[in-house]
Amino acid sequence: MTVSLVLVVVMAALIACGVYLLLERSLTRVVLGFLLIGNGVNLLILIMGGPSGFAPIYDESLDPGEYNDPLPQALILTAIVITFAVSAFLLALIYRSWRLANADDVSDDADDVALRSGTLTMPIEEVSPDEGDTDFPVEVSR
Repeated sequence: MTVSLVLVVVMAALIACGVYLLLERSLTRVVLGFLLIGNGVNLLILIMGGPSGFAPIYDESLDPGEYNDPLPQALILTAIVITFAVSAFLLALIYRSWRLANADDVSDDADDVALRSGTLTMPIEEVSPDEGDTDFPVEVSR
């Protein structure tokens, strides 16, 4: 079996462009990157599914080795449905973000930037459980 080099190049280009778009700060580009990666992975599953053959419908005159494997096709259909559901969810998030802030870009949170730069430290909370909150014995450290 020889895999078409064109399919491999298209699959690699789809995944590479998808990763590039996922690294952008625009939510719309993130969705487009997710869709490109989903299509690239579907092509990968199709390529790795084995040689093409006859439809997997029983026929007495055909050797069982001549049938096509239906599992990759079922996996691709499942991946299409999952990609559609996640894309719909991401589009709903984009719509909500646009309605609230009129912005499509993801901005840095001030607390995250302060934590990253080291100018802010988060205090460690040490809370001992109350006797009424648990059925287990409470050990008080002294």
